[in-house]
Amino acid sequence: MPAPEIKKDIFWVGVVDWSVRNFHGHTFNTKRGTTYNAYIIKDDKNVLIDTVYGPNACELIENIRQVIEPGKIDYVIANHVETDHSGALPGIMKLCPKAKVLGTAKCKEGLYKHYYGDWDFQVVKTGDKLSLGKKTLTFLEAPMLHWPDSMFTYLPGDEILFPNDAFGQHYATSHRFDDEVDQALLMEEAAKYYANILWPLSSLVVRKIEEVQKLNIPIQMIAPSHGIIWRKDPMKIIKAYLGWAKNETKPKVIVVYETMWGATEKMAHKIAEGIIASGLEVKLFNVAQSDHTEIIQEMLDAKGYLFGSSTHDNNMLPGMGGFMEFFKGLKPKNRIAGVFGSYGWAGGAVKEIEGVLKEAGIENIHPSISFQYLPDKEEMAKCPVYGQDFAQRIE
Repeated sequence: MPAPEIKKDIFWVGVVDWSVRNFHGHTFNTKRGTTYNAYIIKDDKNVLIDTVYGPNACELIENIRQVIEPGKIDYVIANHVETDHSGALPGIMKLCPKAKVLGTAKCKEGLYKHYYGDWDFQVVKTGDKLSLGKKTLTFLEAPMLHWPDSMFTYLPGDEILFPNDAFGQHYATSHRFDDEVDQALLMEEAAKYYANILWPLSSLVVRKIEEVQKLNIPIQMIAPSHGIIWRKDPMKIIKAYLGWAKNETKPKVIVVYETMWGATEKMAHKIAEGIIASGLEVKLFNVAQSDHTEIIQEMLDAKGYLFGSSTHDNNMLPGMGGFMEFFKGLKPKNRIAGVFGSYGWAGGAVKEIEGVLKEAGIENIHPSISFQYLPDKEEMAKCPVYGQDFAQRIE
């Protein structure tokens, strides 16, 4: 099939990976697959913007051949070092050995340490331009969005932003544009992507978006390196990113727990009943049976978090321990959290979870609730009240 022309003389030559189900070392569940987006711009000088994951290099090359012979590529723009975007670069450079590679200084360092390629590399920084003939590219460094080497490429005239990992989604589809897919599903995947990859970098996201806005550059299209291309309303995803980055929330509570013999699970359900009775949205996740990627996504816009665990060897259960370690790195702001659980002859899980919450920067911690062994009738009756009290702090 011919490579889709997203605008005149600008082509998508990427790869759809329908089968991948895990990303970033199994920390991200990609249940809808993903795409590795790459783009060819034809002009007096021909440009390839980003490549794809190494195992998909042959498909990338065949897609490029639908537009031009790879040997006619004059420049390769490397917006990001990570191997899902640079893995095919060595294969591409064998076909166009005279092409110049452009990226940030950190990108040059990273690419060399990954591939040890003897390529003609031109370091670019914010404000630098590359004339192709009729078209000109402008570069904008975006360090830590989400690696130190990250960079945006902007195409004036056509008003296209190529931001690599920003504004993307892990979403395999036969369609290329936002106006061709289900909007609810699209935003779900965009939120999941932000929550699991960019959330810890939110302050940098706000600064970079505000920097782009101050440049007053028109953007008709955002062409990221994963998922669909935003052409109908690029501001939709920019506004969503600003909301997520500023930690805007709604009155919603996420209950995450792990149970050994069922007592903590019974508490979780009763606490949720109290939250529901207060009129708030609540979602429960047994961390041992739920996808962590989707739990984190649900937490992105929730004001309140409740964490529960049985105690084992004076600590929380291992599934909850792993989840809390990941959660700690997200550093969510302006949240309220609480802890509950059951224990046998000695407690420990509740105190340990509270310690992780403080490490994550959550200062507003609701008083905990815990019971020994299986809660009796009177103890169980305290759980909905606990949920109601917590809900009052969320409203």
